[in-house]
Amino acid sequence: MSIKLGDIAPDFTQDSSQGGIHFHDWIGDSWAVLFSHPADFTPVCTTELGLTARLKEAFSKRNVKAIALSVDPVDSHLKWIEDIDATQHTRVDFPILADADRRVSNLYGLIHPNASDTLTVRSLFVIDPHKKVRLIITYPASTGRNFDEILRVIDSLQLTDQHQVATPGNWQQGDAVVIVPSLQDEEEIRRRFPGGYKALRPYLRFTAQPTR
Repeated sequence: MSIKLGDIAPDFTQDSSQGGIHFHDWIGDSWAVLFSHPADFTPVCTTELGLTARLKEAFSKRNVKAIALSVDPVDSHLKWIEDIDATQHTRVDFPILADADRRVSNLYGLIHPNASDTLTVRSLFVIDPHKKVRLIITYPASTGRNFDEILRVIDSLQLTDQHQVATPGNWQQGDAVVIVPSLQDEEEIRRRFPGGYKALRPYLRFTAQPTR
């Protein structure tokens, strides 16, 4: 199955390190980050799960829930979590899906035959409270994910959902944003952006980041 941005994230029921998960119910009114791992006890993924655990407060502040996936069974996940907690000096308290039957992996297109017929690729999905897929990133096995970038994109998505703006390249929280080209009514622009804006071109109008 090929998932595209804007698609409704496939729903599923699957076992996890924290018991059964009915995905859409589990998301509820939150945002979600679902990220896959080819197997338990892999070095790069061990560091990523530890980092995710340490970022609990940062995710919570953004109303984001994290959930991981590996094709190994629950008993393996629980032993792996012990290793993660010990080596990464944290406590993994988010679920790891036990996708031994590849049900979720197939729903999300995580089995790429050119990479492996049995192990998942390392993809990450950001899903909004309406259950729509808003970001998809696939990483090579040798490269750890950049969670600063994932949080940056979530900040951008949440900001631009609330205001008629887009975020420019390398945008960080608090930087100037651009007014979307579709907004042309000057009275509405003044109402939305009372601080004014700077137009470098008619289509390129910078303004201070609105408050969220």
